Amino acid sequence: MSPEVPPPTRRALLRASAYGLLGAAAGGCGFMPATTPDAQQLAPVTPRVDGDLVYFNWADYVDPSVFKGFEKEYGVKVVQSNFDSMEGMVAKLNAGNRYDVLFPSATWAQRLVRGGRLRRIDHTRLPNAHAIFGTYTYFADPWYDPGSAHTVPFTAYKTGIGWRRDRIGELTGSWRDLWSDKARGKVFLLDDRDEVLGMGALELGLKVSTGNTDDLDRITSLLDTLRPRLRGFSSDSYNNLLNGDAVMTQAWSGDMAAMLNQAKDPSVFGFEAPKEGTPINSDCYAIPWNAPHPGTAMLFIDYMLRPENVKKNIEYIGYPMPVAGTEKTYADLVKPFPECLVTEDDLKAGLFFRNGDRAAEDARDTAWTHVKAG
Repeated sequence: MSPEVPPPTRRALLRASAYGLLGAAAGGCGFMPATTPDAQQLAPVTPRVDGDLVYFNWADYVDPSVFKGFEKEYGVKVVQSNFDSMEGMVAKLNAGNRYDVLFPSATWAQRLVRGGRLRRIDHTRLPNAHAIFGTYTYFADPWYDPGSAHTVPFTAYKTGIGWRRDRIGELTGSWRDLWSDKARGKVFLLDDRDEVLGMGALELGLKVSTGNTDDLDRITSLLDTLRPRLRGFSSDSYNNLLNGDAVMTQAWSGDMAAMLNQAKDPSVFGFEAPKEGTPINSDCYAIPWNAPHPGTAMLFIDYMLRPENVKKNIEYIGYPMPVAGTEKTYADLVKPFPECLVTEDDLKAGLFFRNGDRAAEDARDTAWTHVKAG
C-alpha cells in the first residue's frame, strides 16, 4: 500500500502562473489601484484595534493556534484570504481588493515599494521588532526595501537539493549532482523560472539573476544537457521524495524541513546546499496602502513576533524566521538536515533573486520557455 500523501506545501503551489507580469512590474509599474495613494495612506500608523484583521497569505502558512490566540487577546476576527502565487497576489491588489496584511517575497516587496503601494512601518512602534533588527543586521537595510521602511521579515530560506540516501547513496555537494547517472529519470527541478535559471547560472559561475542574453544562452545550453535526465518539473518537492517519484529534486529548505514531520524514517533522506552557491529568499510582512484596518495589522505583526508565537510557526511550517531567541527551535527541527539553516553569512552572500528591467525579464522568460519545452 502506498503511503498517505500529505497535502501540498506552501511552496508546492508557487508560481504555477505565467511570469508575464514580471516585466511590467519590474520597474515598479504593473500596480493599478483604483485611486492614487496619498501621503496619509502611506504613513505609518500606531498599533491599535481598528477592526477585524483581513489577512492575505499562502494557505496554511501560520499555526492556527496563533490566529486563535490573537483573536482572543484583541477581541477581533481574522478574515483569511489566500493566494497561490505572487502574480495572483498582485492581481487581487490590482482588482481593488483590500487587505490589512500580506506577505510578499523580497522581489515582490521591492516592486510594491517602488510602486508606492505599501504603508511605511515604524519599527519603534512594534515592541518585539528589536528581536529582528537588533540581531539580524542584514534586515536593517535590505536591498529590496531600504531601511526596511515598509516591511518586516517573516521567513528566510534557501534552495538546494533533496535526495533519497536509501536509493542513491551520498552526493558530492554540487549542483552537478543533478546530472548523476544514479538518478537519471528520477530527477525533478522546481517548476520555477528563477530557481531553474539561477541553478544553471550558479553552476556556470554567473550572477544568479542574470538577464544577459549571452549568459542565458550558456545557461540554456547547460540545462539542455540535463533535460533528458529529468522526470519533470514540479514544486511539490517533498511529496515527490516521499512517494518515490523522485530520488533527487531541487528543493526549498523549508519544504525539506516540513517533510521531516511526514517521513517515517528521516535518515533515508538528505538535503544539501551546493558549494557553488544557494539562492536565498525571504518573505515579508507588509501593510498595503489601502488597508482598511492598518492599526490591527500592526498589532498582528507584533503579536507574530513574540518568541512563543515564532516558535509555534517555525514548527508548523518548517521555515526559519529571523527572530532572536528562536534559532534553537529551528536547529532542533532540522537536525537531520543541518544545511537547511540560513545564517547571516547566507543572507550577506547576495544570492537573492533580483528584479531586472523589462528587457532582462523578457530574456529570462524566453530562456525559461526554451528550458521547459526541452
